[in-house]
Amino acid sequence: MIGADMETDSAIKAFLVTLDLLGAFAFAVSGASAGIEKRLDIFGVLVLATVAATFGGIVRDLLIGAVPPAAIARVHYLVVSLAAGTAAFIWYPAIKKLQSPVLIFDAIGLSFFVVTGTQKALAFGINPVMAAILGMLTGIGGGVMRDLLVAQVPAVLRTDFYALAALAGACVIVMGDALGFSPEASALAGGALCLGLRLMAMRYRWRLPTGRPGHDSGAD
Repeated sequence: MIGADMETDSAIKAFLVTLDLLGAFAFAVSGASAGIEKRLDIFGVLVLATVAATFGGIVRDLLIGAVPPAAIARVHYLVVSLAAGTAAFIWYPAIKKLQSPVLIFDAIGLSFFVVTGTQKALAFGINPVMAAILGMLTGIGGGVMRDLLVAQVPAVLRTDFYALAALAGACVIVMGDALGFSPEASALAGGALCLGLRLMAMRYRWRLPTGRPGHDSGAD
């Protein structure tokens, strides 16, 4: 029984690492695409790709006490980030044919990172509510830093369904864990919901209410 449990734990860890690397790849492409659109040189593009791919995971690992963070302890994340950034730099004309490559790859990376962030927090014994929030932070962290580095208001602070999509997916994963579903089933359901909400919001321009500042009354 102990051997079987160890094999199960190893399989789950391998599953989460795979999803994490896929998320890193997608976010790296989104970061590189943002850099290319801002006409950065190859170094700047690769920096943006790496930051977008790793920042959310680093913040998550620091908050839950998983040190050193996986993105620093394993060279795989850097290799994936640089490879994705280089590929985007070389083949951006093909990537650009997508309606909005930054947003599309960002949505894919968001869904992967929400899954890994939430499940890793749960594995570390974090309260389910906080695990969902950490899953959301993992998903939005890389995109926030990417946008800040190119002097844009982060997508999470704008009106698109971004953080809400991440939080909804994280909540499904937490509920799946509480109900005893397998990590794979919870990951599929939560990731699909997050990605679906994000893509639907982009397609149909769903918006949250925005602030309406009052008119200046003329006072200095």
